[in-house]
Amino acid sequence: MKLLQAIRPKLKLFARSPKKLAFISGVLSVAVLPPHSMFWLGFLSFPILLLLINSAGTKKNAFAVGYWFGFGYFACNMAWIGNALLIDAARFGWLYPLTLAAAGGFFGLFVAFPALLSRFFNGLPARYLSFSAFWVLFEWIRSFIFTGFPWNLLGSSLSFSDTMLQAAALIGTYGLSLLVLMIFTAPALYMYSPSKKRAFAALLIPLSLAATAYGYGFCRLKQADTSPSDLAVRIVQPSIPQAMKWNSQKLEDNFAEYIKLSQAPGLEKTKIVIWGETATPFPLDFEPRYLAQIARAVPPQGYLITGLVRYQYHNGEFRPLNSMFAINDEGKIAASYDKSHLVPFGEYIPLRSILPEWIRPVTNAVTDFLPGSGPSVTKLPDIPGFGTLICYEIIFPHRIISSDNRPNWLINLTNDGWYGHSQGPYQHLVTTRLRALEEGRTIVRAANSGISAVISPYGKIIASLGLDKKGWLDANLPKQMFLPTIYGRFGNLIPLILCLMNIGFAFFMRLPLR
Repeated sequence: MKLLQAIRPKLKLFARSPKKLAFISGVLSVAVLPPHSMFWLGFLSFPILLLLINSAGTKKNAFAVGYWFGFGYFACNMAWIGNALLIDAARFGWLYPLTLAAAGGFFGLFVAFPALLSRFFNGLPARYLSFSAFWVLFEWIRSFIFTGFPWNLLGSSLSFSDTMLQAAALIGTYGLSLLVLMIFTAPALYMYSPSKKRAFAALLIPLSLAATAYGYGFCRLKQADTSPSDLAVRIVQPSIPQAMKWNSQKLEDNFAEYIKLSQAPGLEKTKIVIWGETATPFPLDFEPRYLAQIARAVPPQGYLITGLVRYQYHNGEFRPLNSMFAINDEGKIAASYDKSHLVPFGEYIPLRSILPEWIRPVTNAVTDFLPGSGPSVTKLPDIPGFGTLICYEIIFPHRIISSDNRPNWLINLTNDGWYGHSQGPYQHLVTTRLRALEEGRTIVRAANSGISAVISPYGKIIASLGLDKKGWLDANLPKQMFLPTIYGRFGNLIPLILCLMNIGFAFFMRLPLR
């Protein structure tokens, strides 16, 4: 306790500039996320945030503290988005610093409101419980407001441990976020406990939560069936720079490179060849000669899955769709899927009717993309039914498959080449692992420049091809291709109930104020 008494005056000194301290803490908190995974830093930054909220004199000050923490946190952890603007720097480069300010300025509100709402509860213990719950509730709101962008949910900070991550099968990533935040902020309770007995009790909270999650994960992985099936896939990763991908003089060469890599030795041993998002630069439904060329890259009696931009006549004009085609060894289109969850400003312009006509999607499309009809199951002869997710469709918890028609496994086609060698591709991979865990489905991820991977229903990477690596990856899908999960059945109802329980406990607490 003497150590705590020595620390408190220092905290009061820092509290003279609470907004600056909150901002710095928010920036530091980014390091707990992948690919840095400096989990220990969360025990410094998040307790500071909770203590600043608790010591804020008014609700307005608590809101401001939360906002500046959120500004620093989101501006930094979403900085990779700006890399997409540098692909066409002449048109969009000037927007780069604005994306950082916009990310921090808008998403900072998703920390500010939890900070504000927690001030309606008296005492640090009650605010500890309520703030953790409100943070997660606003993560959930972030998944659907303005079409949603649930990137870097705090639960992804557990990605350094396959064992700890297993709890996602039970409580989902939102539940992991609640678990992580309660562990991170518990030191604040310890520091302000009025007695040794209560300080010790405060330490038991993170220890018991972590031990429970670890024990569950250990038992779950112990029972995992890791044996491979007979279904072999080949993922092709040409690592073509995004600046060259749509260069009109390179389209034929890029297409030929995909075919060449697909024909590498061992093709006859695979059943499916998988290319990434928009891998094919030509609209295959209008260009049959390219289908004939693709047929050379299809395994005997197998299929090639490719992403492409196709076009559909709609309201008097041809509109693009971000699509997937399954092509057989005769060069015929056997199945297709159209991306349904489009990227704002990337594939369509929100509020199109009130914005200038010259504003175009970052993808350089002449007009907005058309959305598809939603999650579906593709069924091909001799292939277990699979679902397709294109690019960031994979980031939405419990919205990646239809509850009425569940696939055996999933394919995620993406093109993280937009974001260069940044945190983005690594974080996207972790998000894919979390979806595999939540839904209990094997996921094959094909990325044009990486990171391509085959991921088991336990969220473990079976095989992968690293970022910016050129080549192909052959792997057999696991025999245990899917397994039921509690979260897969009940979805976000579970973490939402846990959050409401936290708020309920906070409301009825009768502990004395510090």
